[in-house]
Amino acid sequence: MTTRRLVKARTFPVSVERAYDIVLTTPLPEIFGRRYFAIAPIKEVTAQDGTWGVSVGQSRTIHLSDGGTMQETLTVLDSPRRFGYTMSNITGMMKPLVSAADGTWTFDAAGTGVRVTWTWEVTPTSVGRAAMPVFARLWSGYARQAMEEIERIVVR
Repeated sequence: MTTRRLVKARTFPVSVERAYDIVLTTPLPEIFGRRYFAIAPIKEVTAQDGTWGVSVGQSRTIHLSDGGTMQETLTVLDSPRRFGYTMSNITGMMKPLVSAADGTWTFDAAGTGVRVTWTWEVTPTSVGRAAMPVFARLWSGYARQAMEEIERIVVR
């Protein structure tokens, strides 16, 4: 099945290390706590074993405000350059559109700050393929909001 690559990036006036640590460890509802049209905010995270970001293979369940859930599993930890994860077992509003997603956050020096890039490689369902242009537009807005929240957190 063909994947769709979605990317959002932004530069922040902090070190690569600070940005990496904050994005990896901040509770998800603080970064993804706002709805963007049909994309529900993250309400809570459960079934997380210990401190997030300690080892590849860790997993947790993400609960959205619309009742949907996703299983997130860490696949890459390369401090302070990048971390990656997979999203599986998607339920709720996204289930008819997305069967899985591989996410990556990268952190690159940019002048005196850091360029943070969030990438989602989305595997759409058969129905989702037709809806991907709309989903991609919605995801871009959702990702923009997340970058705004990250900026608020990193420049405290």
